[in-house]
Amino acid sequence: MTEQFLYGGAGILLFALGLWSLLVHAPLLRKLIALNIMGGGVFHVFIAVAHRSDGAPPDPVPHALVLTGIVVAVSATALALAMNSRLEDADQEVDRSR
Repeated sequence: MTEQFLYGGAGILLFALGLWSLLVHAPLLRKLIALNIMGGGVFHVFIAVAHRSDGAPPDPVPHALVLTGIVVAVSATALALAMNSRLEDADQEVDRSR
């Protein structure tokens, strides 16, 4: 088994696990974690696509896309966590005012 199939298989497995978790769980935090797992699966598949079997160096474009994707995913996760925190605070204020 080559590294390409290992990374590709792990990526597909992570994506499927994240998709299942996204569909099954109701809390927003768990859905956010599921989306991050799905993103990790996509990153694995991109790395598997970058591999060349003839011994040549890997294609740098998918690697650059993965690095950019990691930065965007971390930023989007931070934004989603901040929005989730404010949403919970607003819900608690509404509950207290009743």
